[in-house]
Amino acid sequence: MTTVGSAAADSRVVVIVAFPGVLGMDVVGPLEIFAMANRLGARPAYATSVVSIDGGKLTASSGLVIATEQAATVAGPIDTLMVAGGYSTAHAADNGDLIRWLAEAAASARRVTSVCTGAWLLARAGLLDGRRATTHWSVCGMLATRFPSVEVETDRIYVRDGNVWTSAGVTAGMDMALALVEHDHAPGLVMAVAREMVMFVHRPSGFPQISAQLAVRRPVQEPLRDVLALIAEQPDADLSVPALARRCTMSVRNFSRAFRRETGATPAAFVQASRVEMARRLIDTSDATFDDIARICGFGTVETMYRTFQRTLGITPGRSRRARTEPV
Repeated sequence: MTTVGSAAADSRVVVIVAFPGVLGMDVVGPLEIFAMANRLGARPAYATSVVSIDGGKLTASSGLVIATEQAATVAGPIDTLMVAGGYSTAHAADNGDLIRWLAEAAASARRVTSVCTGAWLLARAGLLDGRRATTHWSVCGMLATRFPSVEVETDRIYVRDGNVWTSAGVTAGMDMALALVEHDHAPGLVMAVAREMVMFVHRPSGFPQISAQLAVRRPVQEPLRDVLALIAEQPDADLSVPALARRCTMSVRNFSRAFRRETGATPAAFVQASRVEMARRLIDTSDATFDDIARICGFGTVETMYRTFQRTLGITPGRSRRARTEPV
């Protein structure tokens, strides 16, 4: 980590804002992305610094002790201002000195970003007014209610609106940091960074925050557990309700009741969500044809996949693929 005062004149100054109780991964994850980019030849290099309103050492929610500089000592232009999040964000949002400093620092920064619930601090500083933004899925509704001028997008891992970038929880901050590196440098660098850090290269911004499987909030008992595995691993199989019920040696009626009780969704809705999720992943991360994707994901025909996408996502598969190369 480079102190702000010692940053080279031609470097990109990245200032990560932390506070007591911050989520350590929100700070360290992006920090390591920028450090790896430097090690792999980023030019200009990133000069990173972690600051807090009071400076000194602070303790993250995990117990990790983080050394910070005092925010007021930041001198010179900030390239990227990044605000971390955590379980104590609400308390940090009540710190008037911090909110005022954020508003002032953002005015001259090339871009302003947040990780997880750090979006709440940006909103408190008025930096998200009239903009699209996202945050951790668990507080998207609260952010939209508390700040009605913010257009909250609940199912994206990061969102770019002009020079303001916001991301969902924890690891999504690393995805956003990769996207920032890609925005600054040639594509080869971000691929090298992701490869070195054994990361996805890189999850598109429209990637859902929660998969259909992760949306199941409690452990599922056999034989339904085997059915969920089948849906995830073989979306092109016969996943009709009668076929799934037979696998569980249950009547259609009892199977449907048990499935909904365990997952919170009907079998048909769950299968559709899983197929859309896999298709979206293939569309966003591969060059496979839509015919192949429709077949692999169990839609049968491209027409069926198109109708399902429009009904559930409000976009076409073609629009989803084009979004890979468009600003987000």
